[in-house]
Amino acid sequence: MRRAPADERLTSGTAAAAPRGTGAGRLPDLVLVVGVAGSGKTTVGTLLARRLGRPYRDADEFHSEANRAKMAAGHALTDSDREPWLDAIGEWMDREIAARRPAVVTCSALKRGSRDKLLAGRPGVRLVYLHGSRDLIRSRLAARHGHFFPTDLLDSQIADLQEPEPDEHPLVVEIDQPPEAVVTAVLSLIPRESSSGVLPAGPVTEHAAVSEEPSVSPSPTGAQWQLTRGEQSAVVVQLGGALRDYTVNGRPLLDGFSAGSAITGGRGQLLAPWPNRVGGGRYRFGDKDLQLPLTEPEKNNAIHGLLRRTLWKLLAHTDDAVRIGTTLCPQPGYPFLLDVCAEYRLGPEGLETAVIATNSGTAPAPYGVGQHPYLTVGTDLVDTALLTVPARYLLRTDDQGLPIGKEPVDDTPYDFRTARPIGDLRLDTAFTGLDRAPDGRAVVRLAHPSGLRGIDLWLGEGTRYVQVYTGDTLAEPERRRRGVAVEAMSCPPDAFRSGTDLTVLEAGATHVLRWGLTPWGSP
Repeated sequence: MRRAPADERLTSGTAAAAPRGTGAGRLPDLVLVVGVAGSGKTTVGTLLARRLGRPYRDADEFHSEANRAKMAAGHALTDSDREPWLDAIGEWMDREIAARRPAVVTCSALKRGSRDKLLAGRPGVRLVYLHGSRDLIRSRLAARHGHFFPTDLLDSQIADLQEPEPDEHPLVVEIDQPPEAVVTAVLSLIPRESSSGVLPAGPVTEHAAVSEEPSVSPSPTGAQWQLTRGEQSAVVVQLGGALRDYTVNGRPLLDGFSAGSAITGGRGQLLAPWPNRVGGGRYRFGDKDLQLPLTEPEKNNAIHGLLRRTLWKLLAHTDDAVRIGTTLCPQPGYPFLLDVCAEYRLGPEGLETAVIATNSGTAPAPYGVGQHPYLTVGTDLVDTALLTVPARYLLRTDDQGLPIGKEPVDDTPYDFRTARPIGDLRLDTAFTGLDRAPDGRAVVRLAHPSGLRGIDLWLGEGTRYVQVYTGDTLAEPERRRRGVAVEAMSCPPDAFRSGTDLTVLEAGATHVLRWGLTPWGSP
């Protein structure tokens, strides 16, 4: 068997066909937004159409006068009442598709049969389901005036509701957030480029991957969201928004943690508003001296940010992608307000991740971000694994793990620009001066000793440094050197004090960090 070239992607058969209406390089012909009355279909549909530059239609426009009068009188529609209404909507959809006029349409479509009628034979239609609690929807209906649909009919709608199932490939969005945020979540999980080449506004990325409903079994890391696409699967957890697991063809590619275990060693965690360490937890920003909690007391450091123990909120999900978010409120040592969200998706090339932070406060804020997965290629120890790090410089550190200088990797044991075994080298090393491909990505590769398979961690937008750690100092001796932590970072360790490549987020500004995993080769 041949050695895998540097640009080899997933082996054939690994990625499943994309869901209905998600062809590469174009948006769906039509977006169908469904949900019970009061879920915000009209508001979301109107905003979504505006963001996409498309016309909008509300399915209520297709009701007969008899149907409107019946609902206004407090009587629920029967299936026979709905039949001609759904036929009229379907005929309009066919005309729009035939005329190549992309549009957004909203419809309650509470029952599976109703959705099947609207989706069958129309592969270019993408289903969006607005999900919310009964109490939230009831409160919205009670506040709505001048609409023909009375609040008393909500119970009948909920009784009729058959939530979309996985084989319908729904994009599910939680409605307990502002309408603009709902629309941003929708746009983040559908293809980013239309056939005319127009990109929708907002922090959107190519369609890819993700989730089912979170598990309800107790777990020290909260809800678990399972992502699947073909032979790929991944798990994201609620605690810290961490990536727990990534498997392809049944082969684990992360040295992660089980659903019943706590997170140790920072495995898969999102590290914001700084990655790595802040010496003494003390820094000066603007005209203020600030003191962070010392979360690495043995070295007198603040380590890995402030969001590792936060329960993140589900914002939107499909069968193969998830968007979660949290708010970092002002607190001792970090008196700034940030909204942070993370998107995980399984695409044809593997797992893609984006971490998006917005300064929601009124003053500039210091910011850095990283993420900390541990890679494995199935060896008992990492010593025999082949490592490639396309970096020209390393950061020398002191006993606290803080940088004291930058130097070339040439003629040092840390030059991994050509693949070679890790051996007994102890790595807890930050690299920079990353050599990138024409697409802007730098690729750190961990390969099996055979050279026939492995995992690439690519570093995209917002990544300037990468930390590589062989786990020699982990608290659990049995976990040491079992995997290689490869941490995409926007800035070096101690950037809050040194200011080196530190991002200063002005009020309203956004920072994006992108990285991903691409498996290659054969078992």
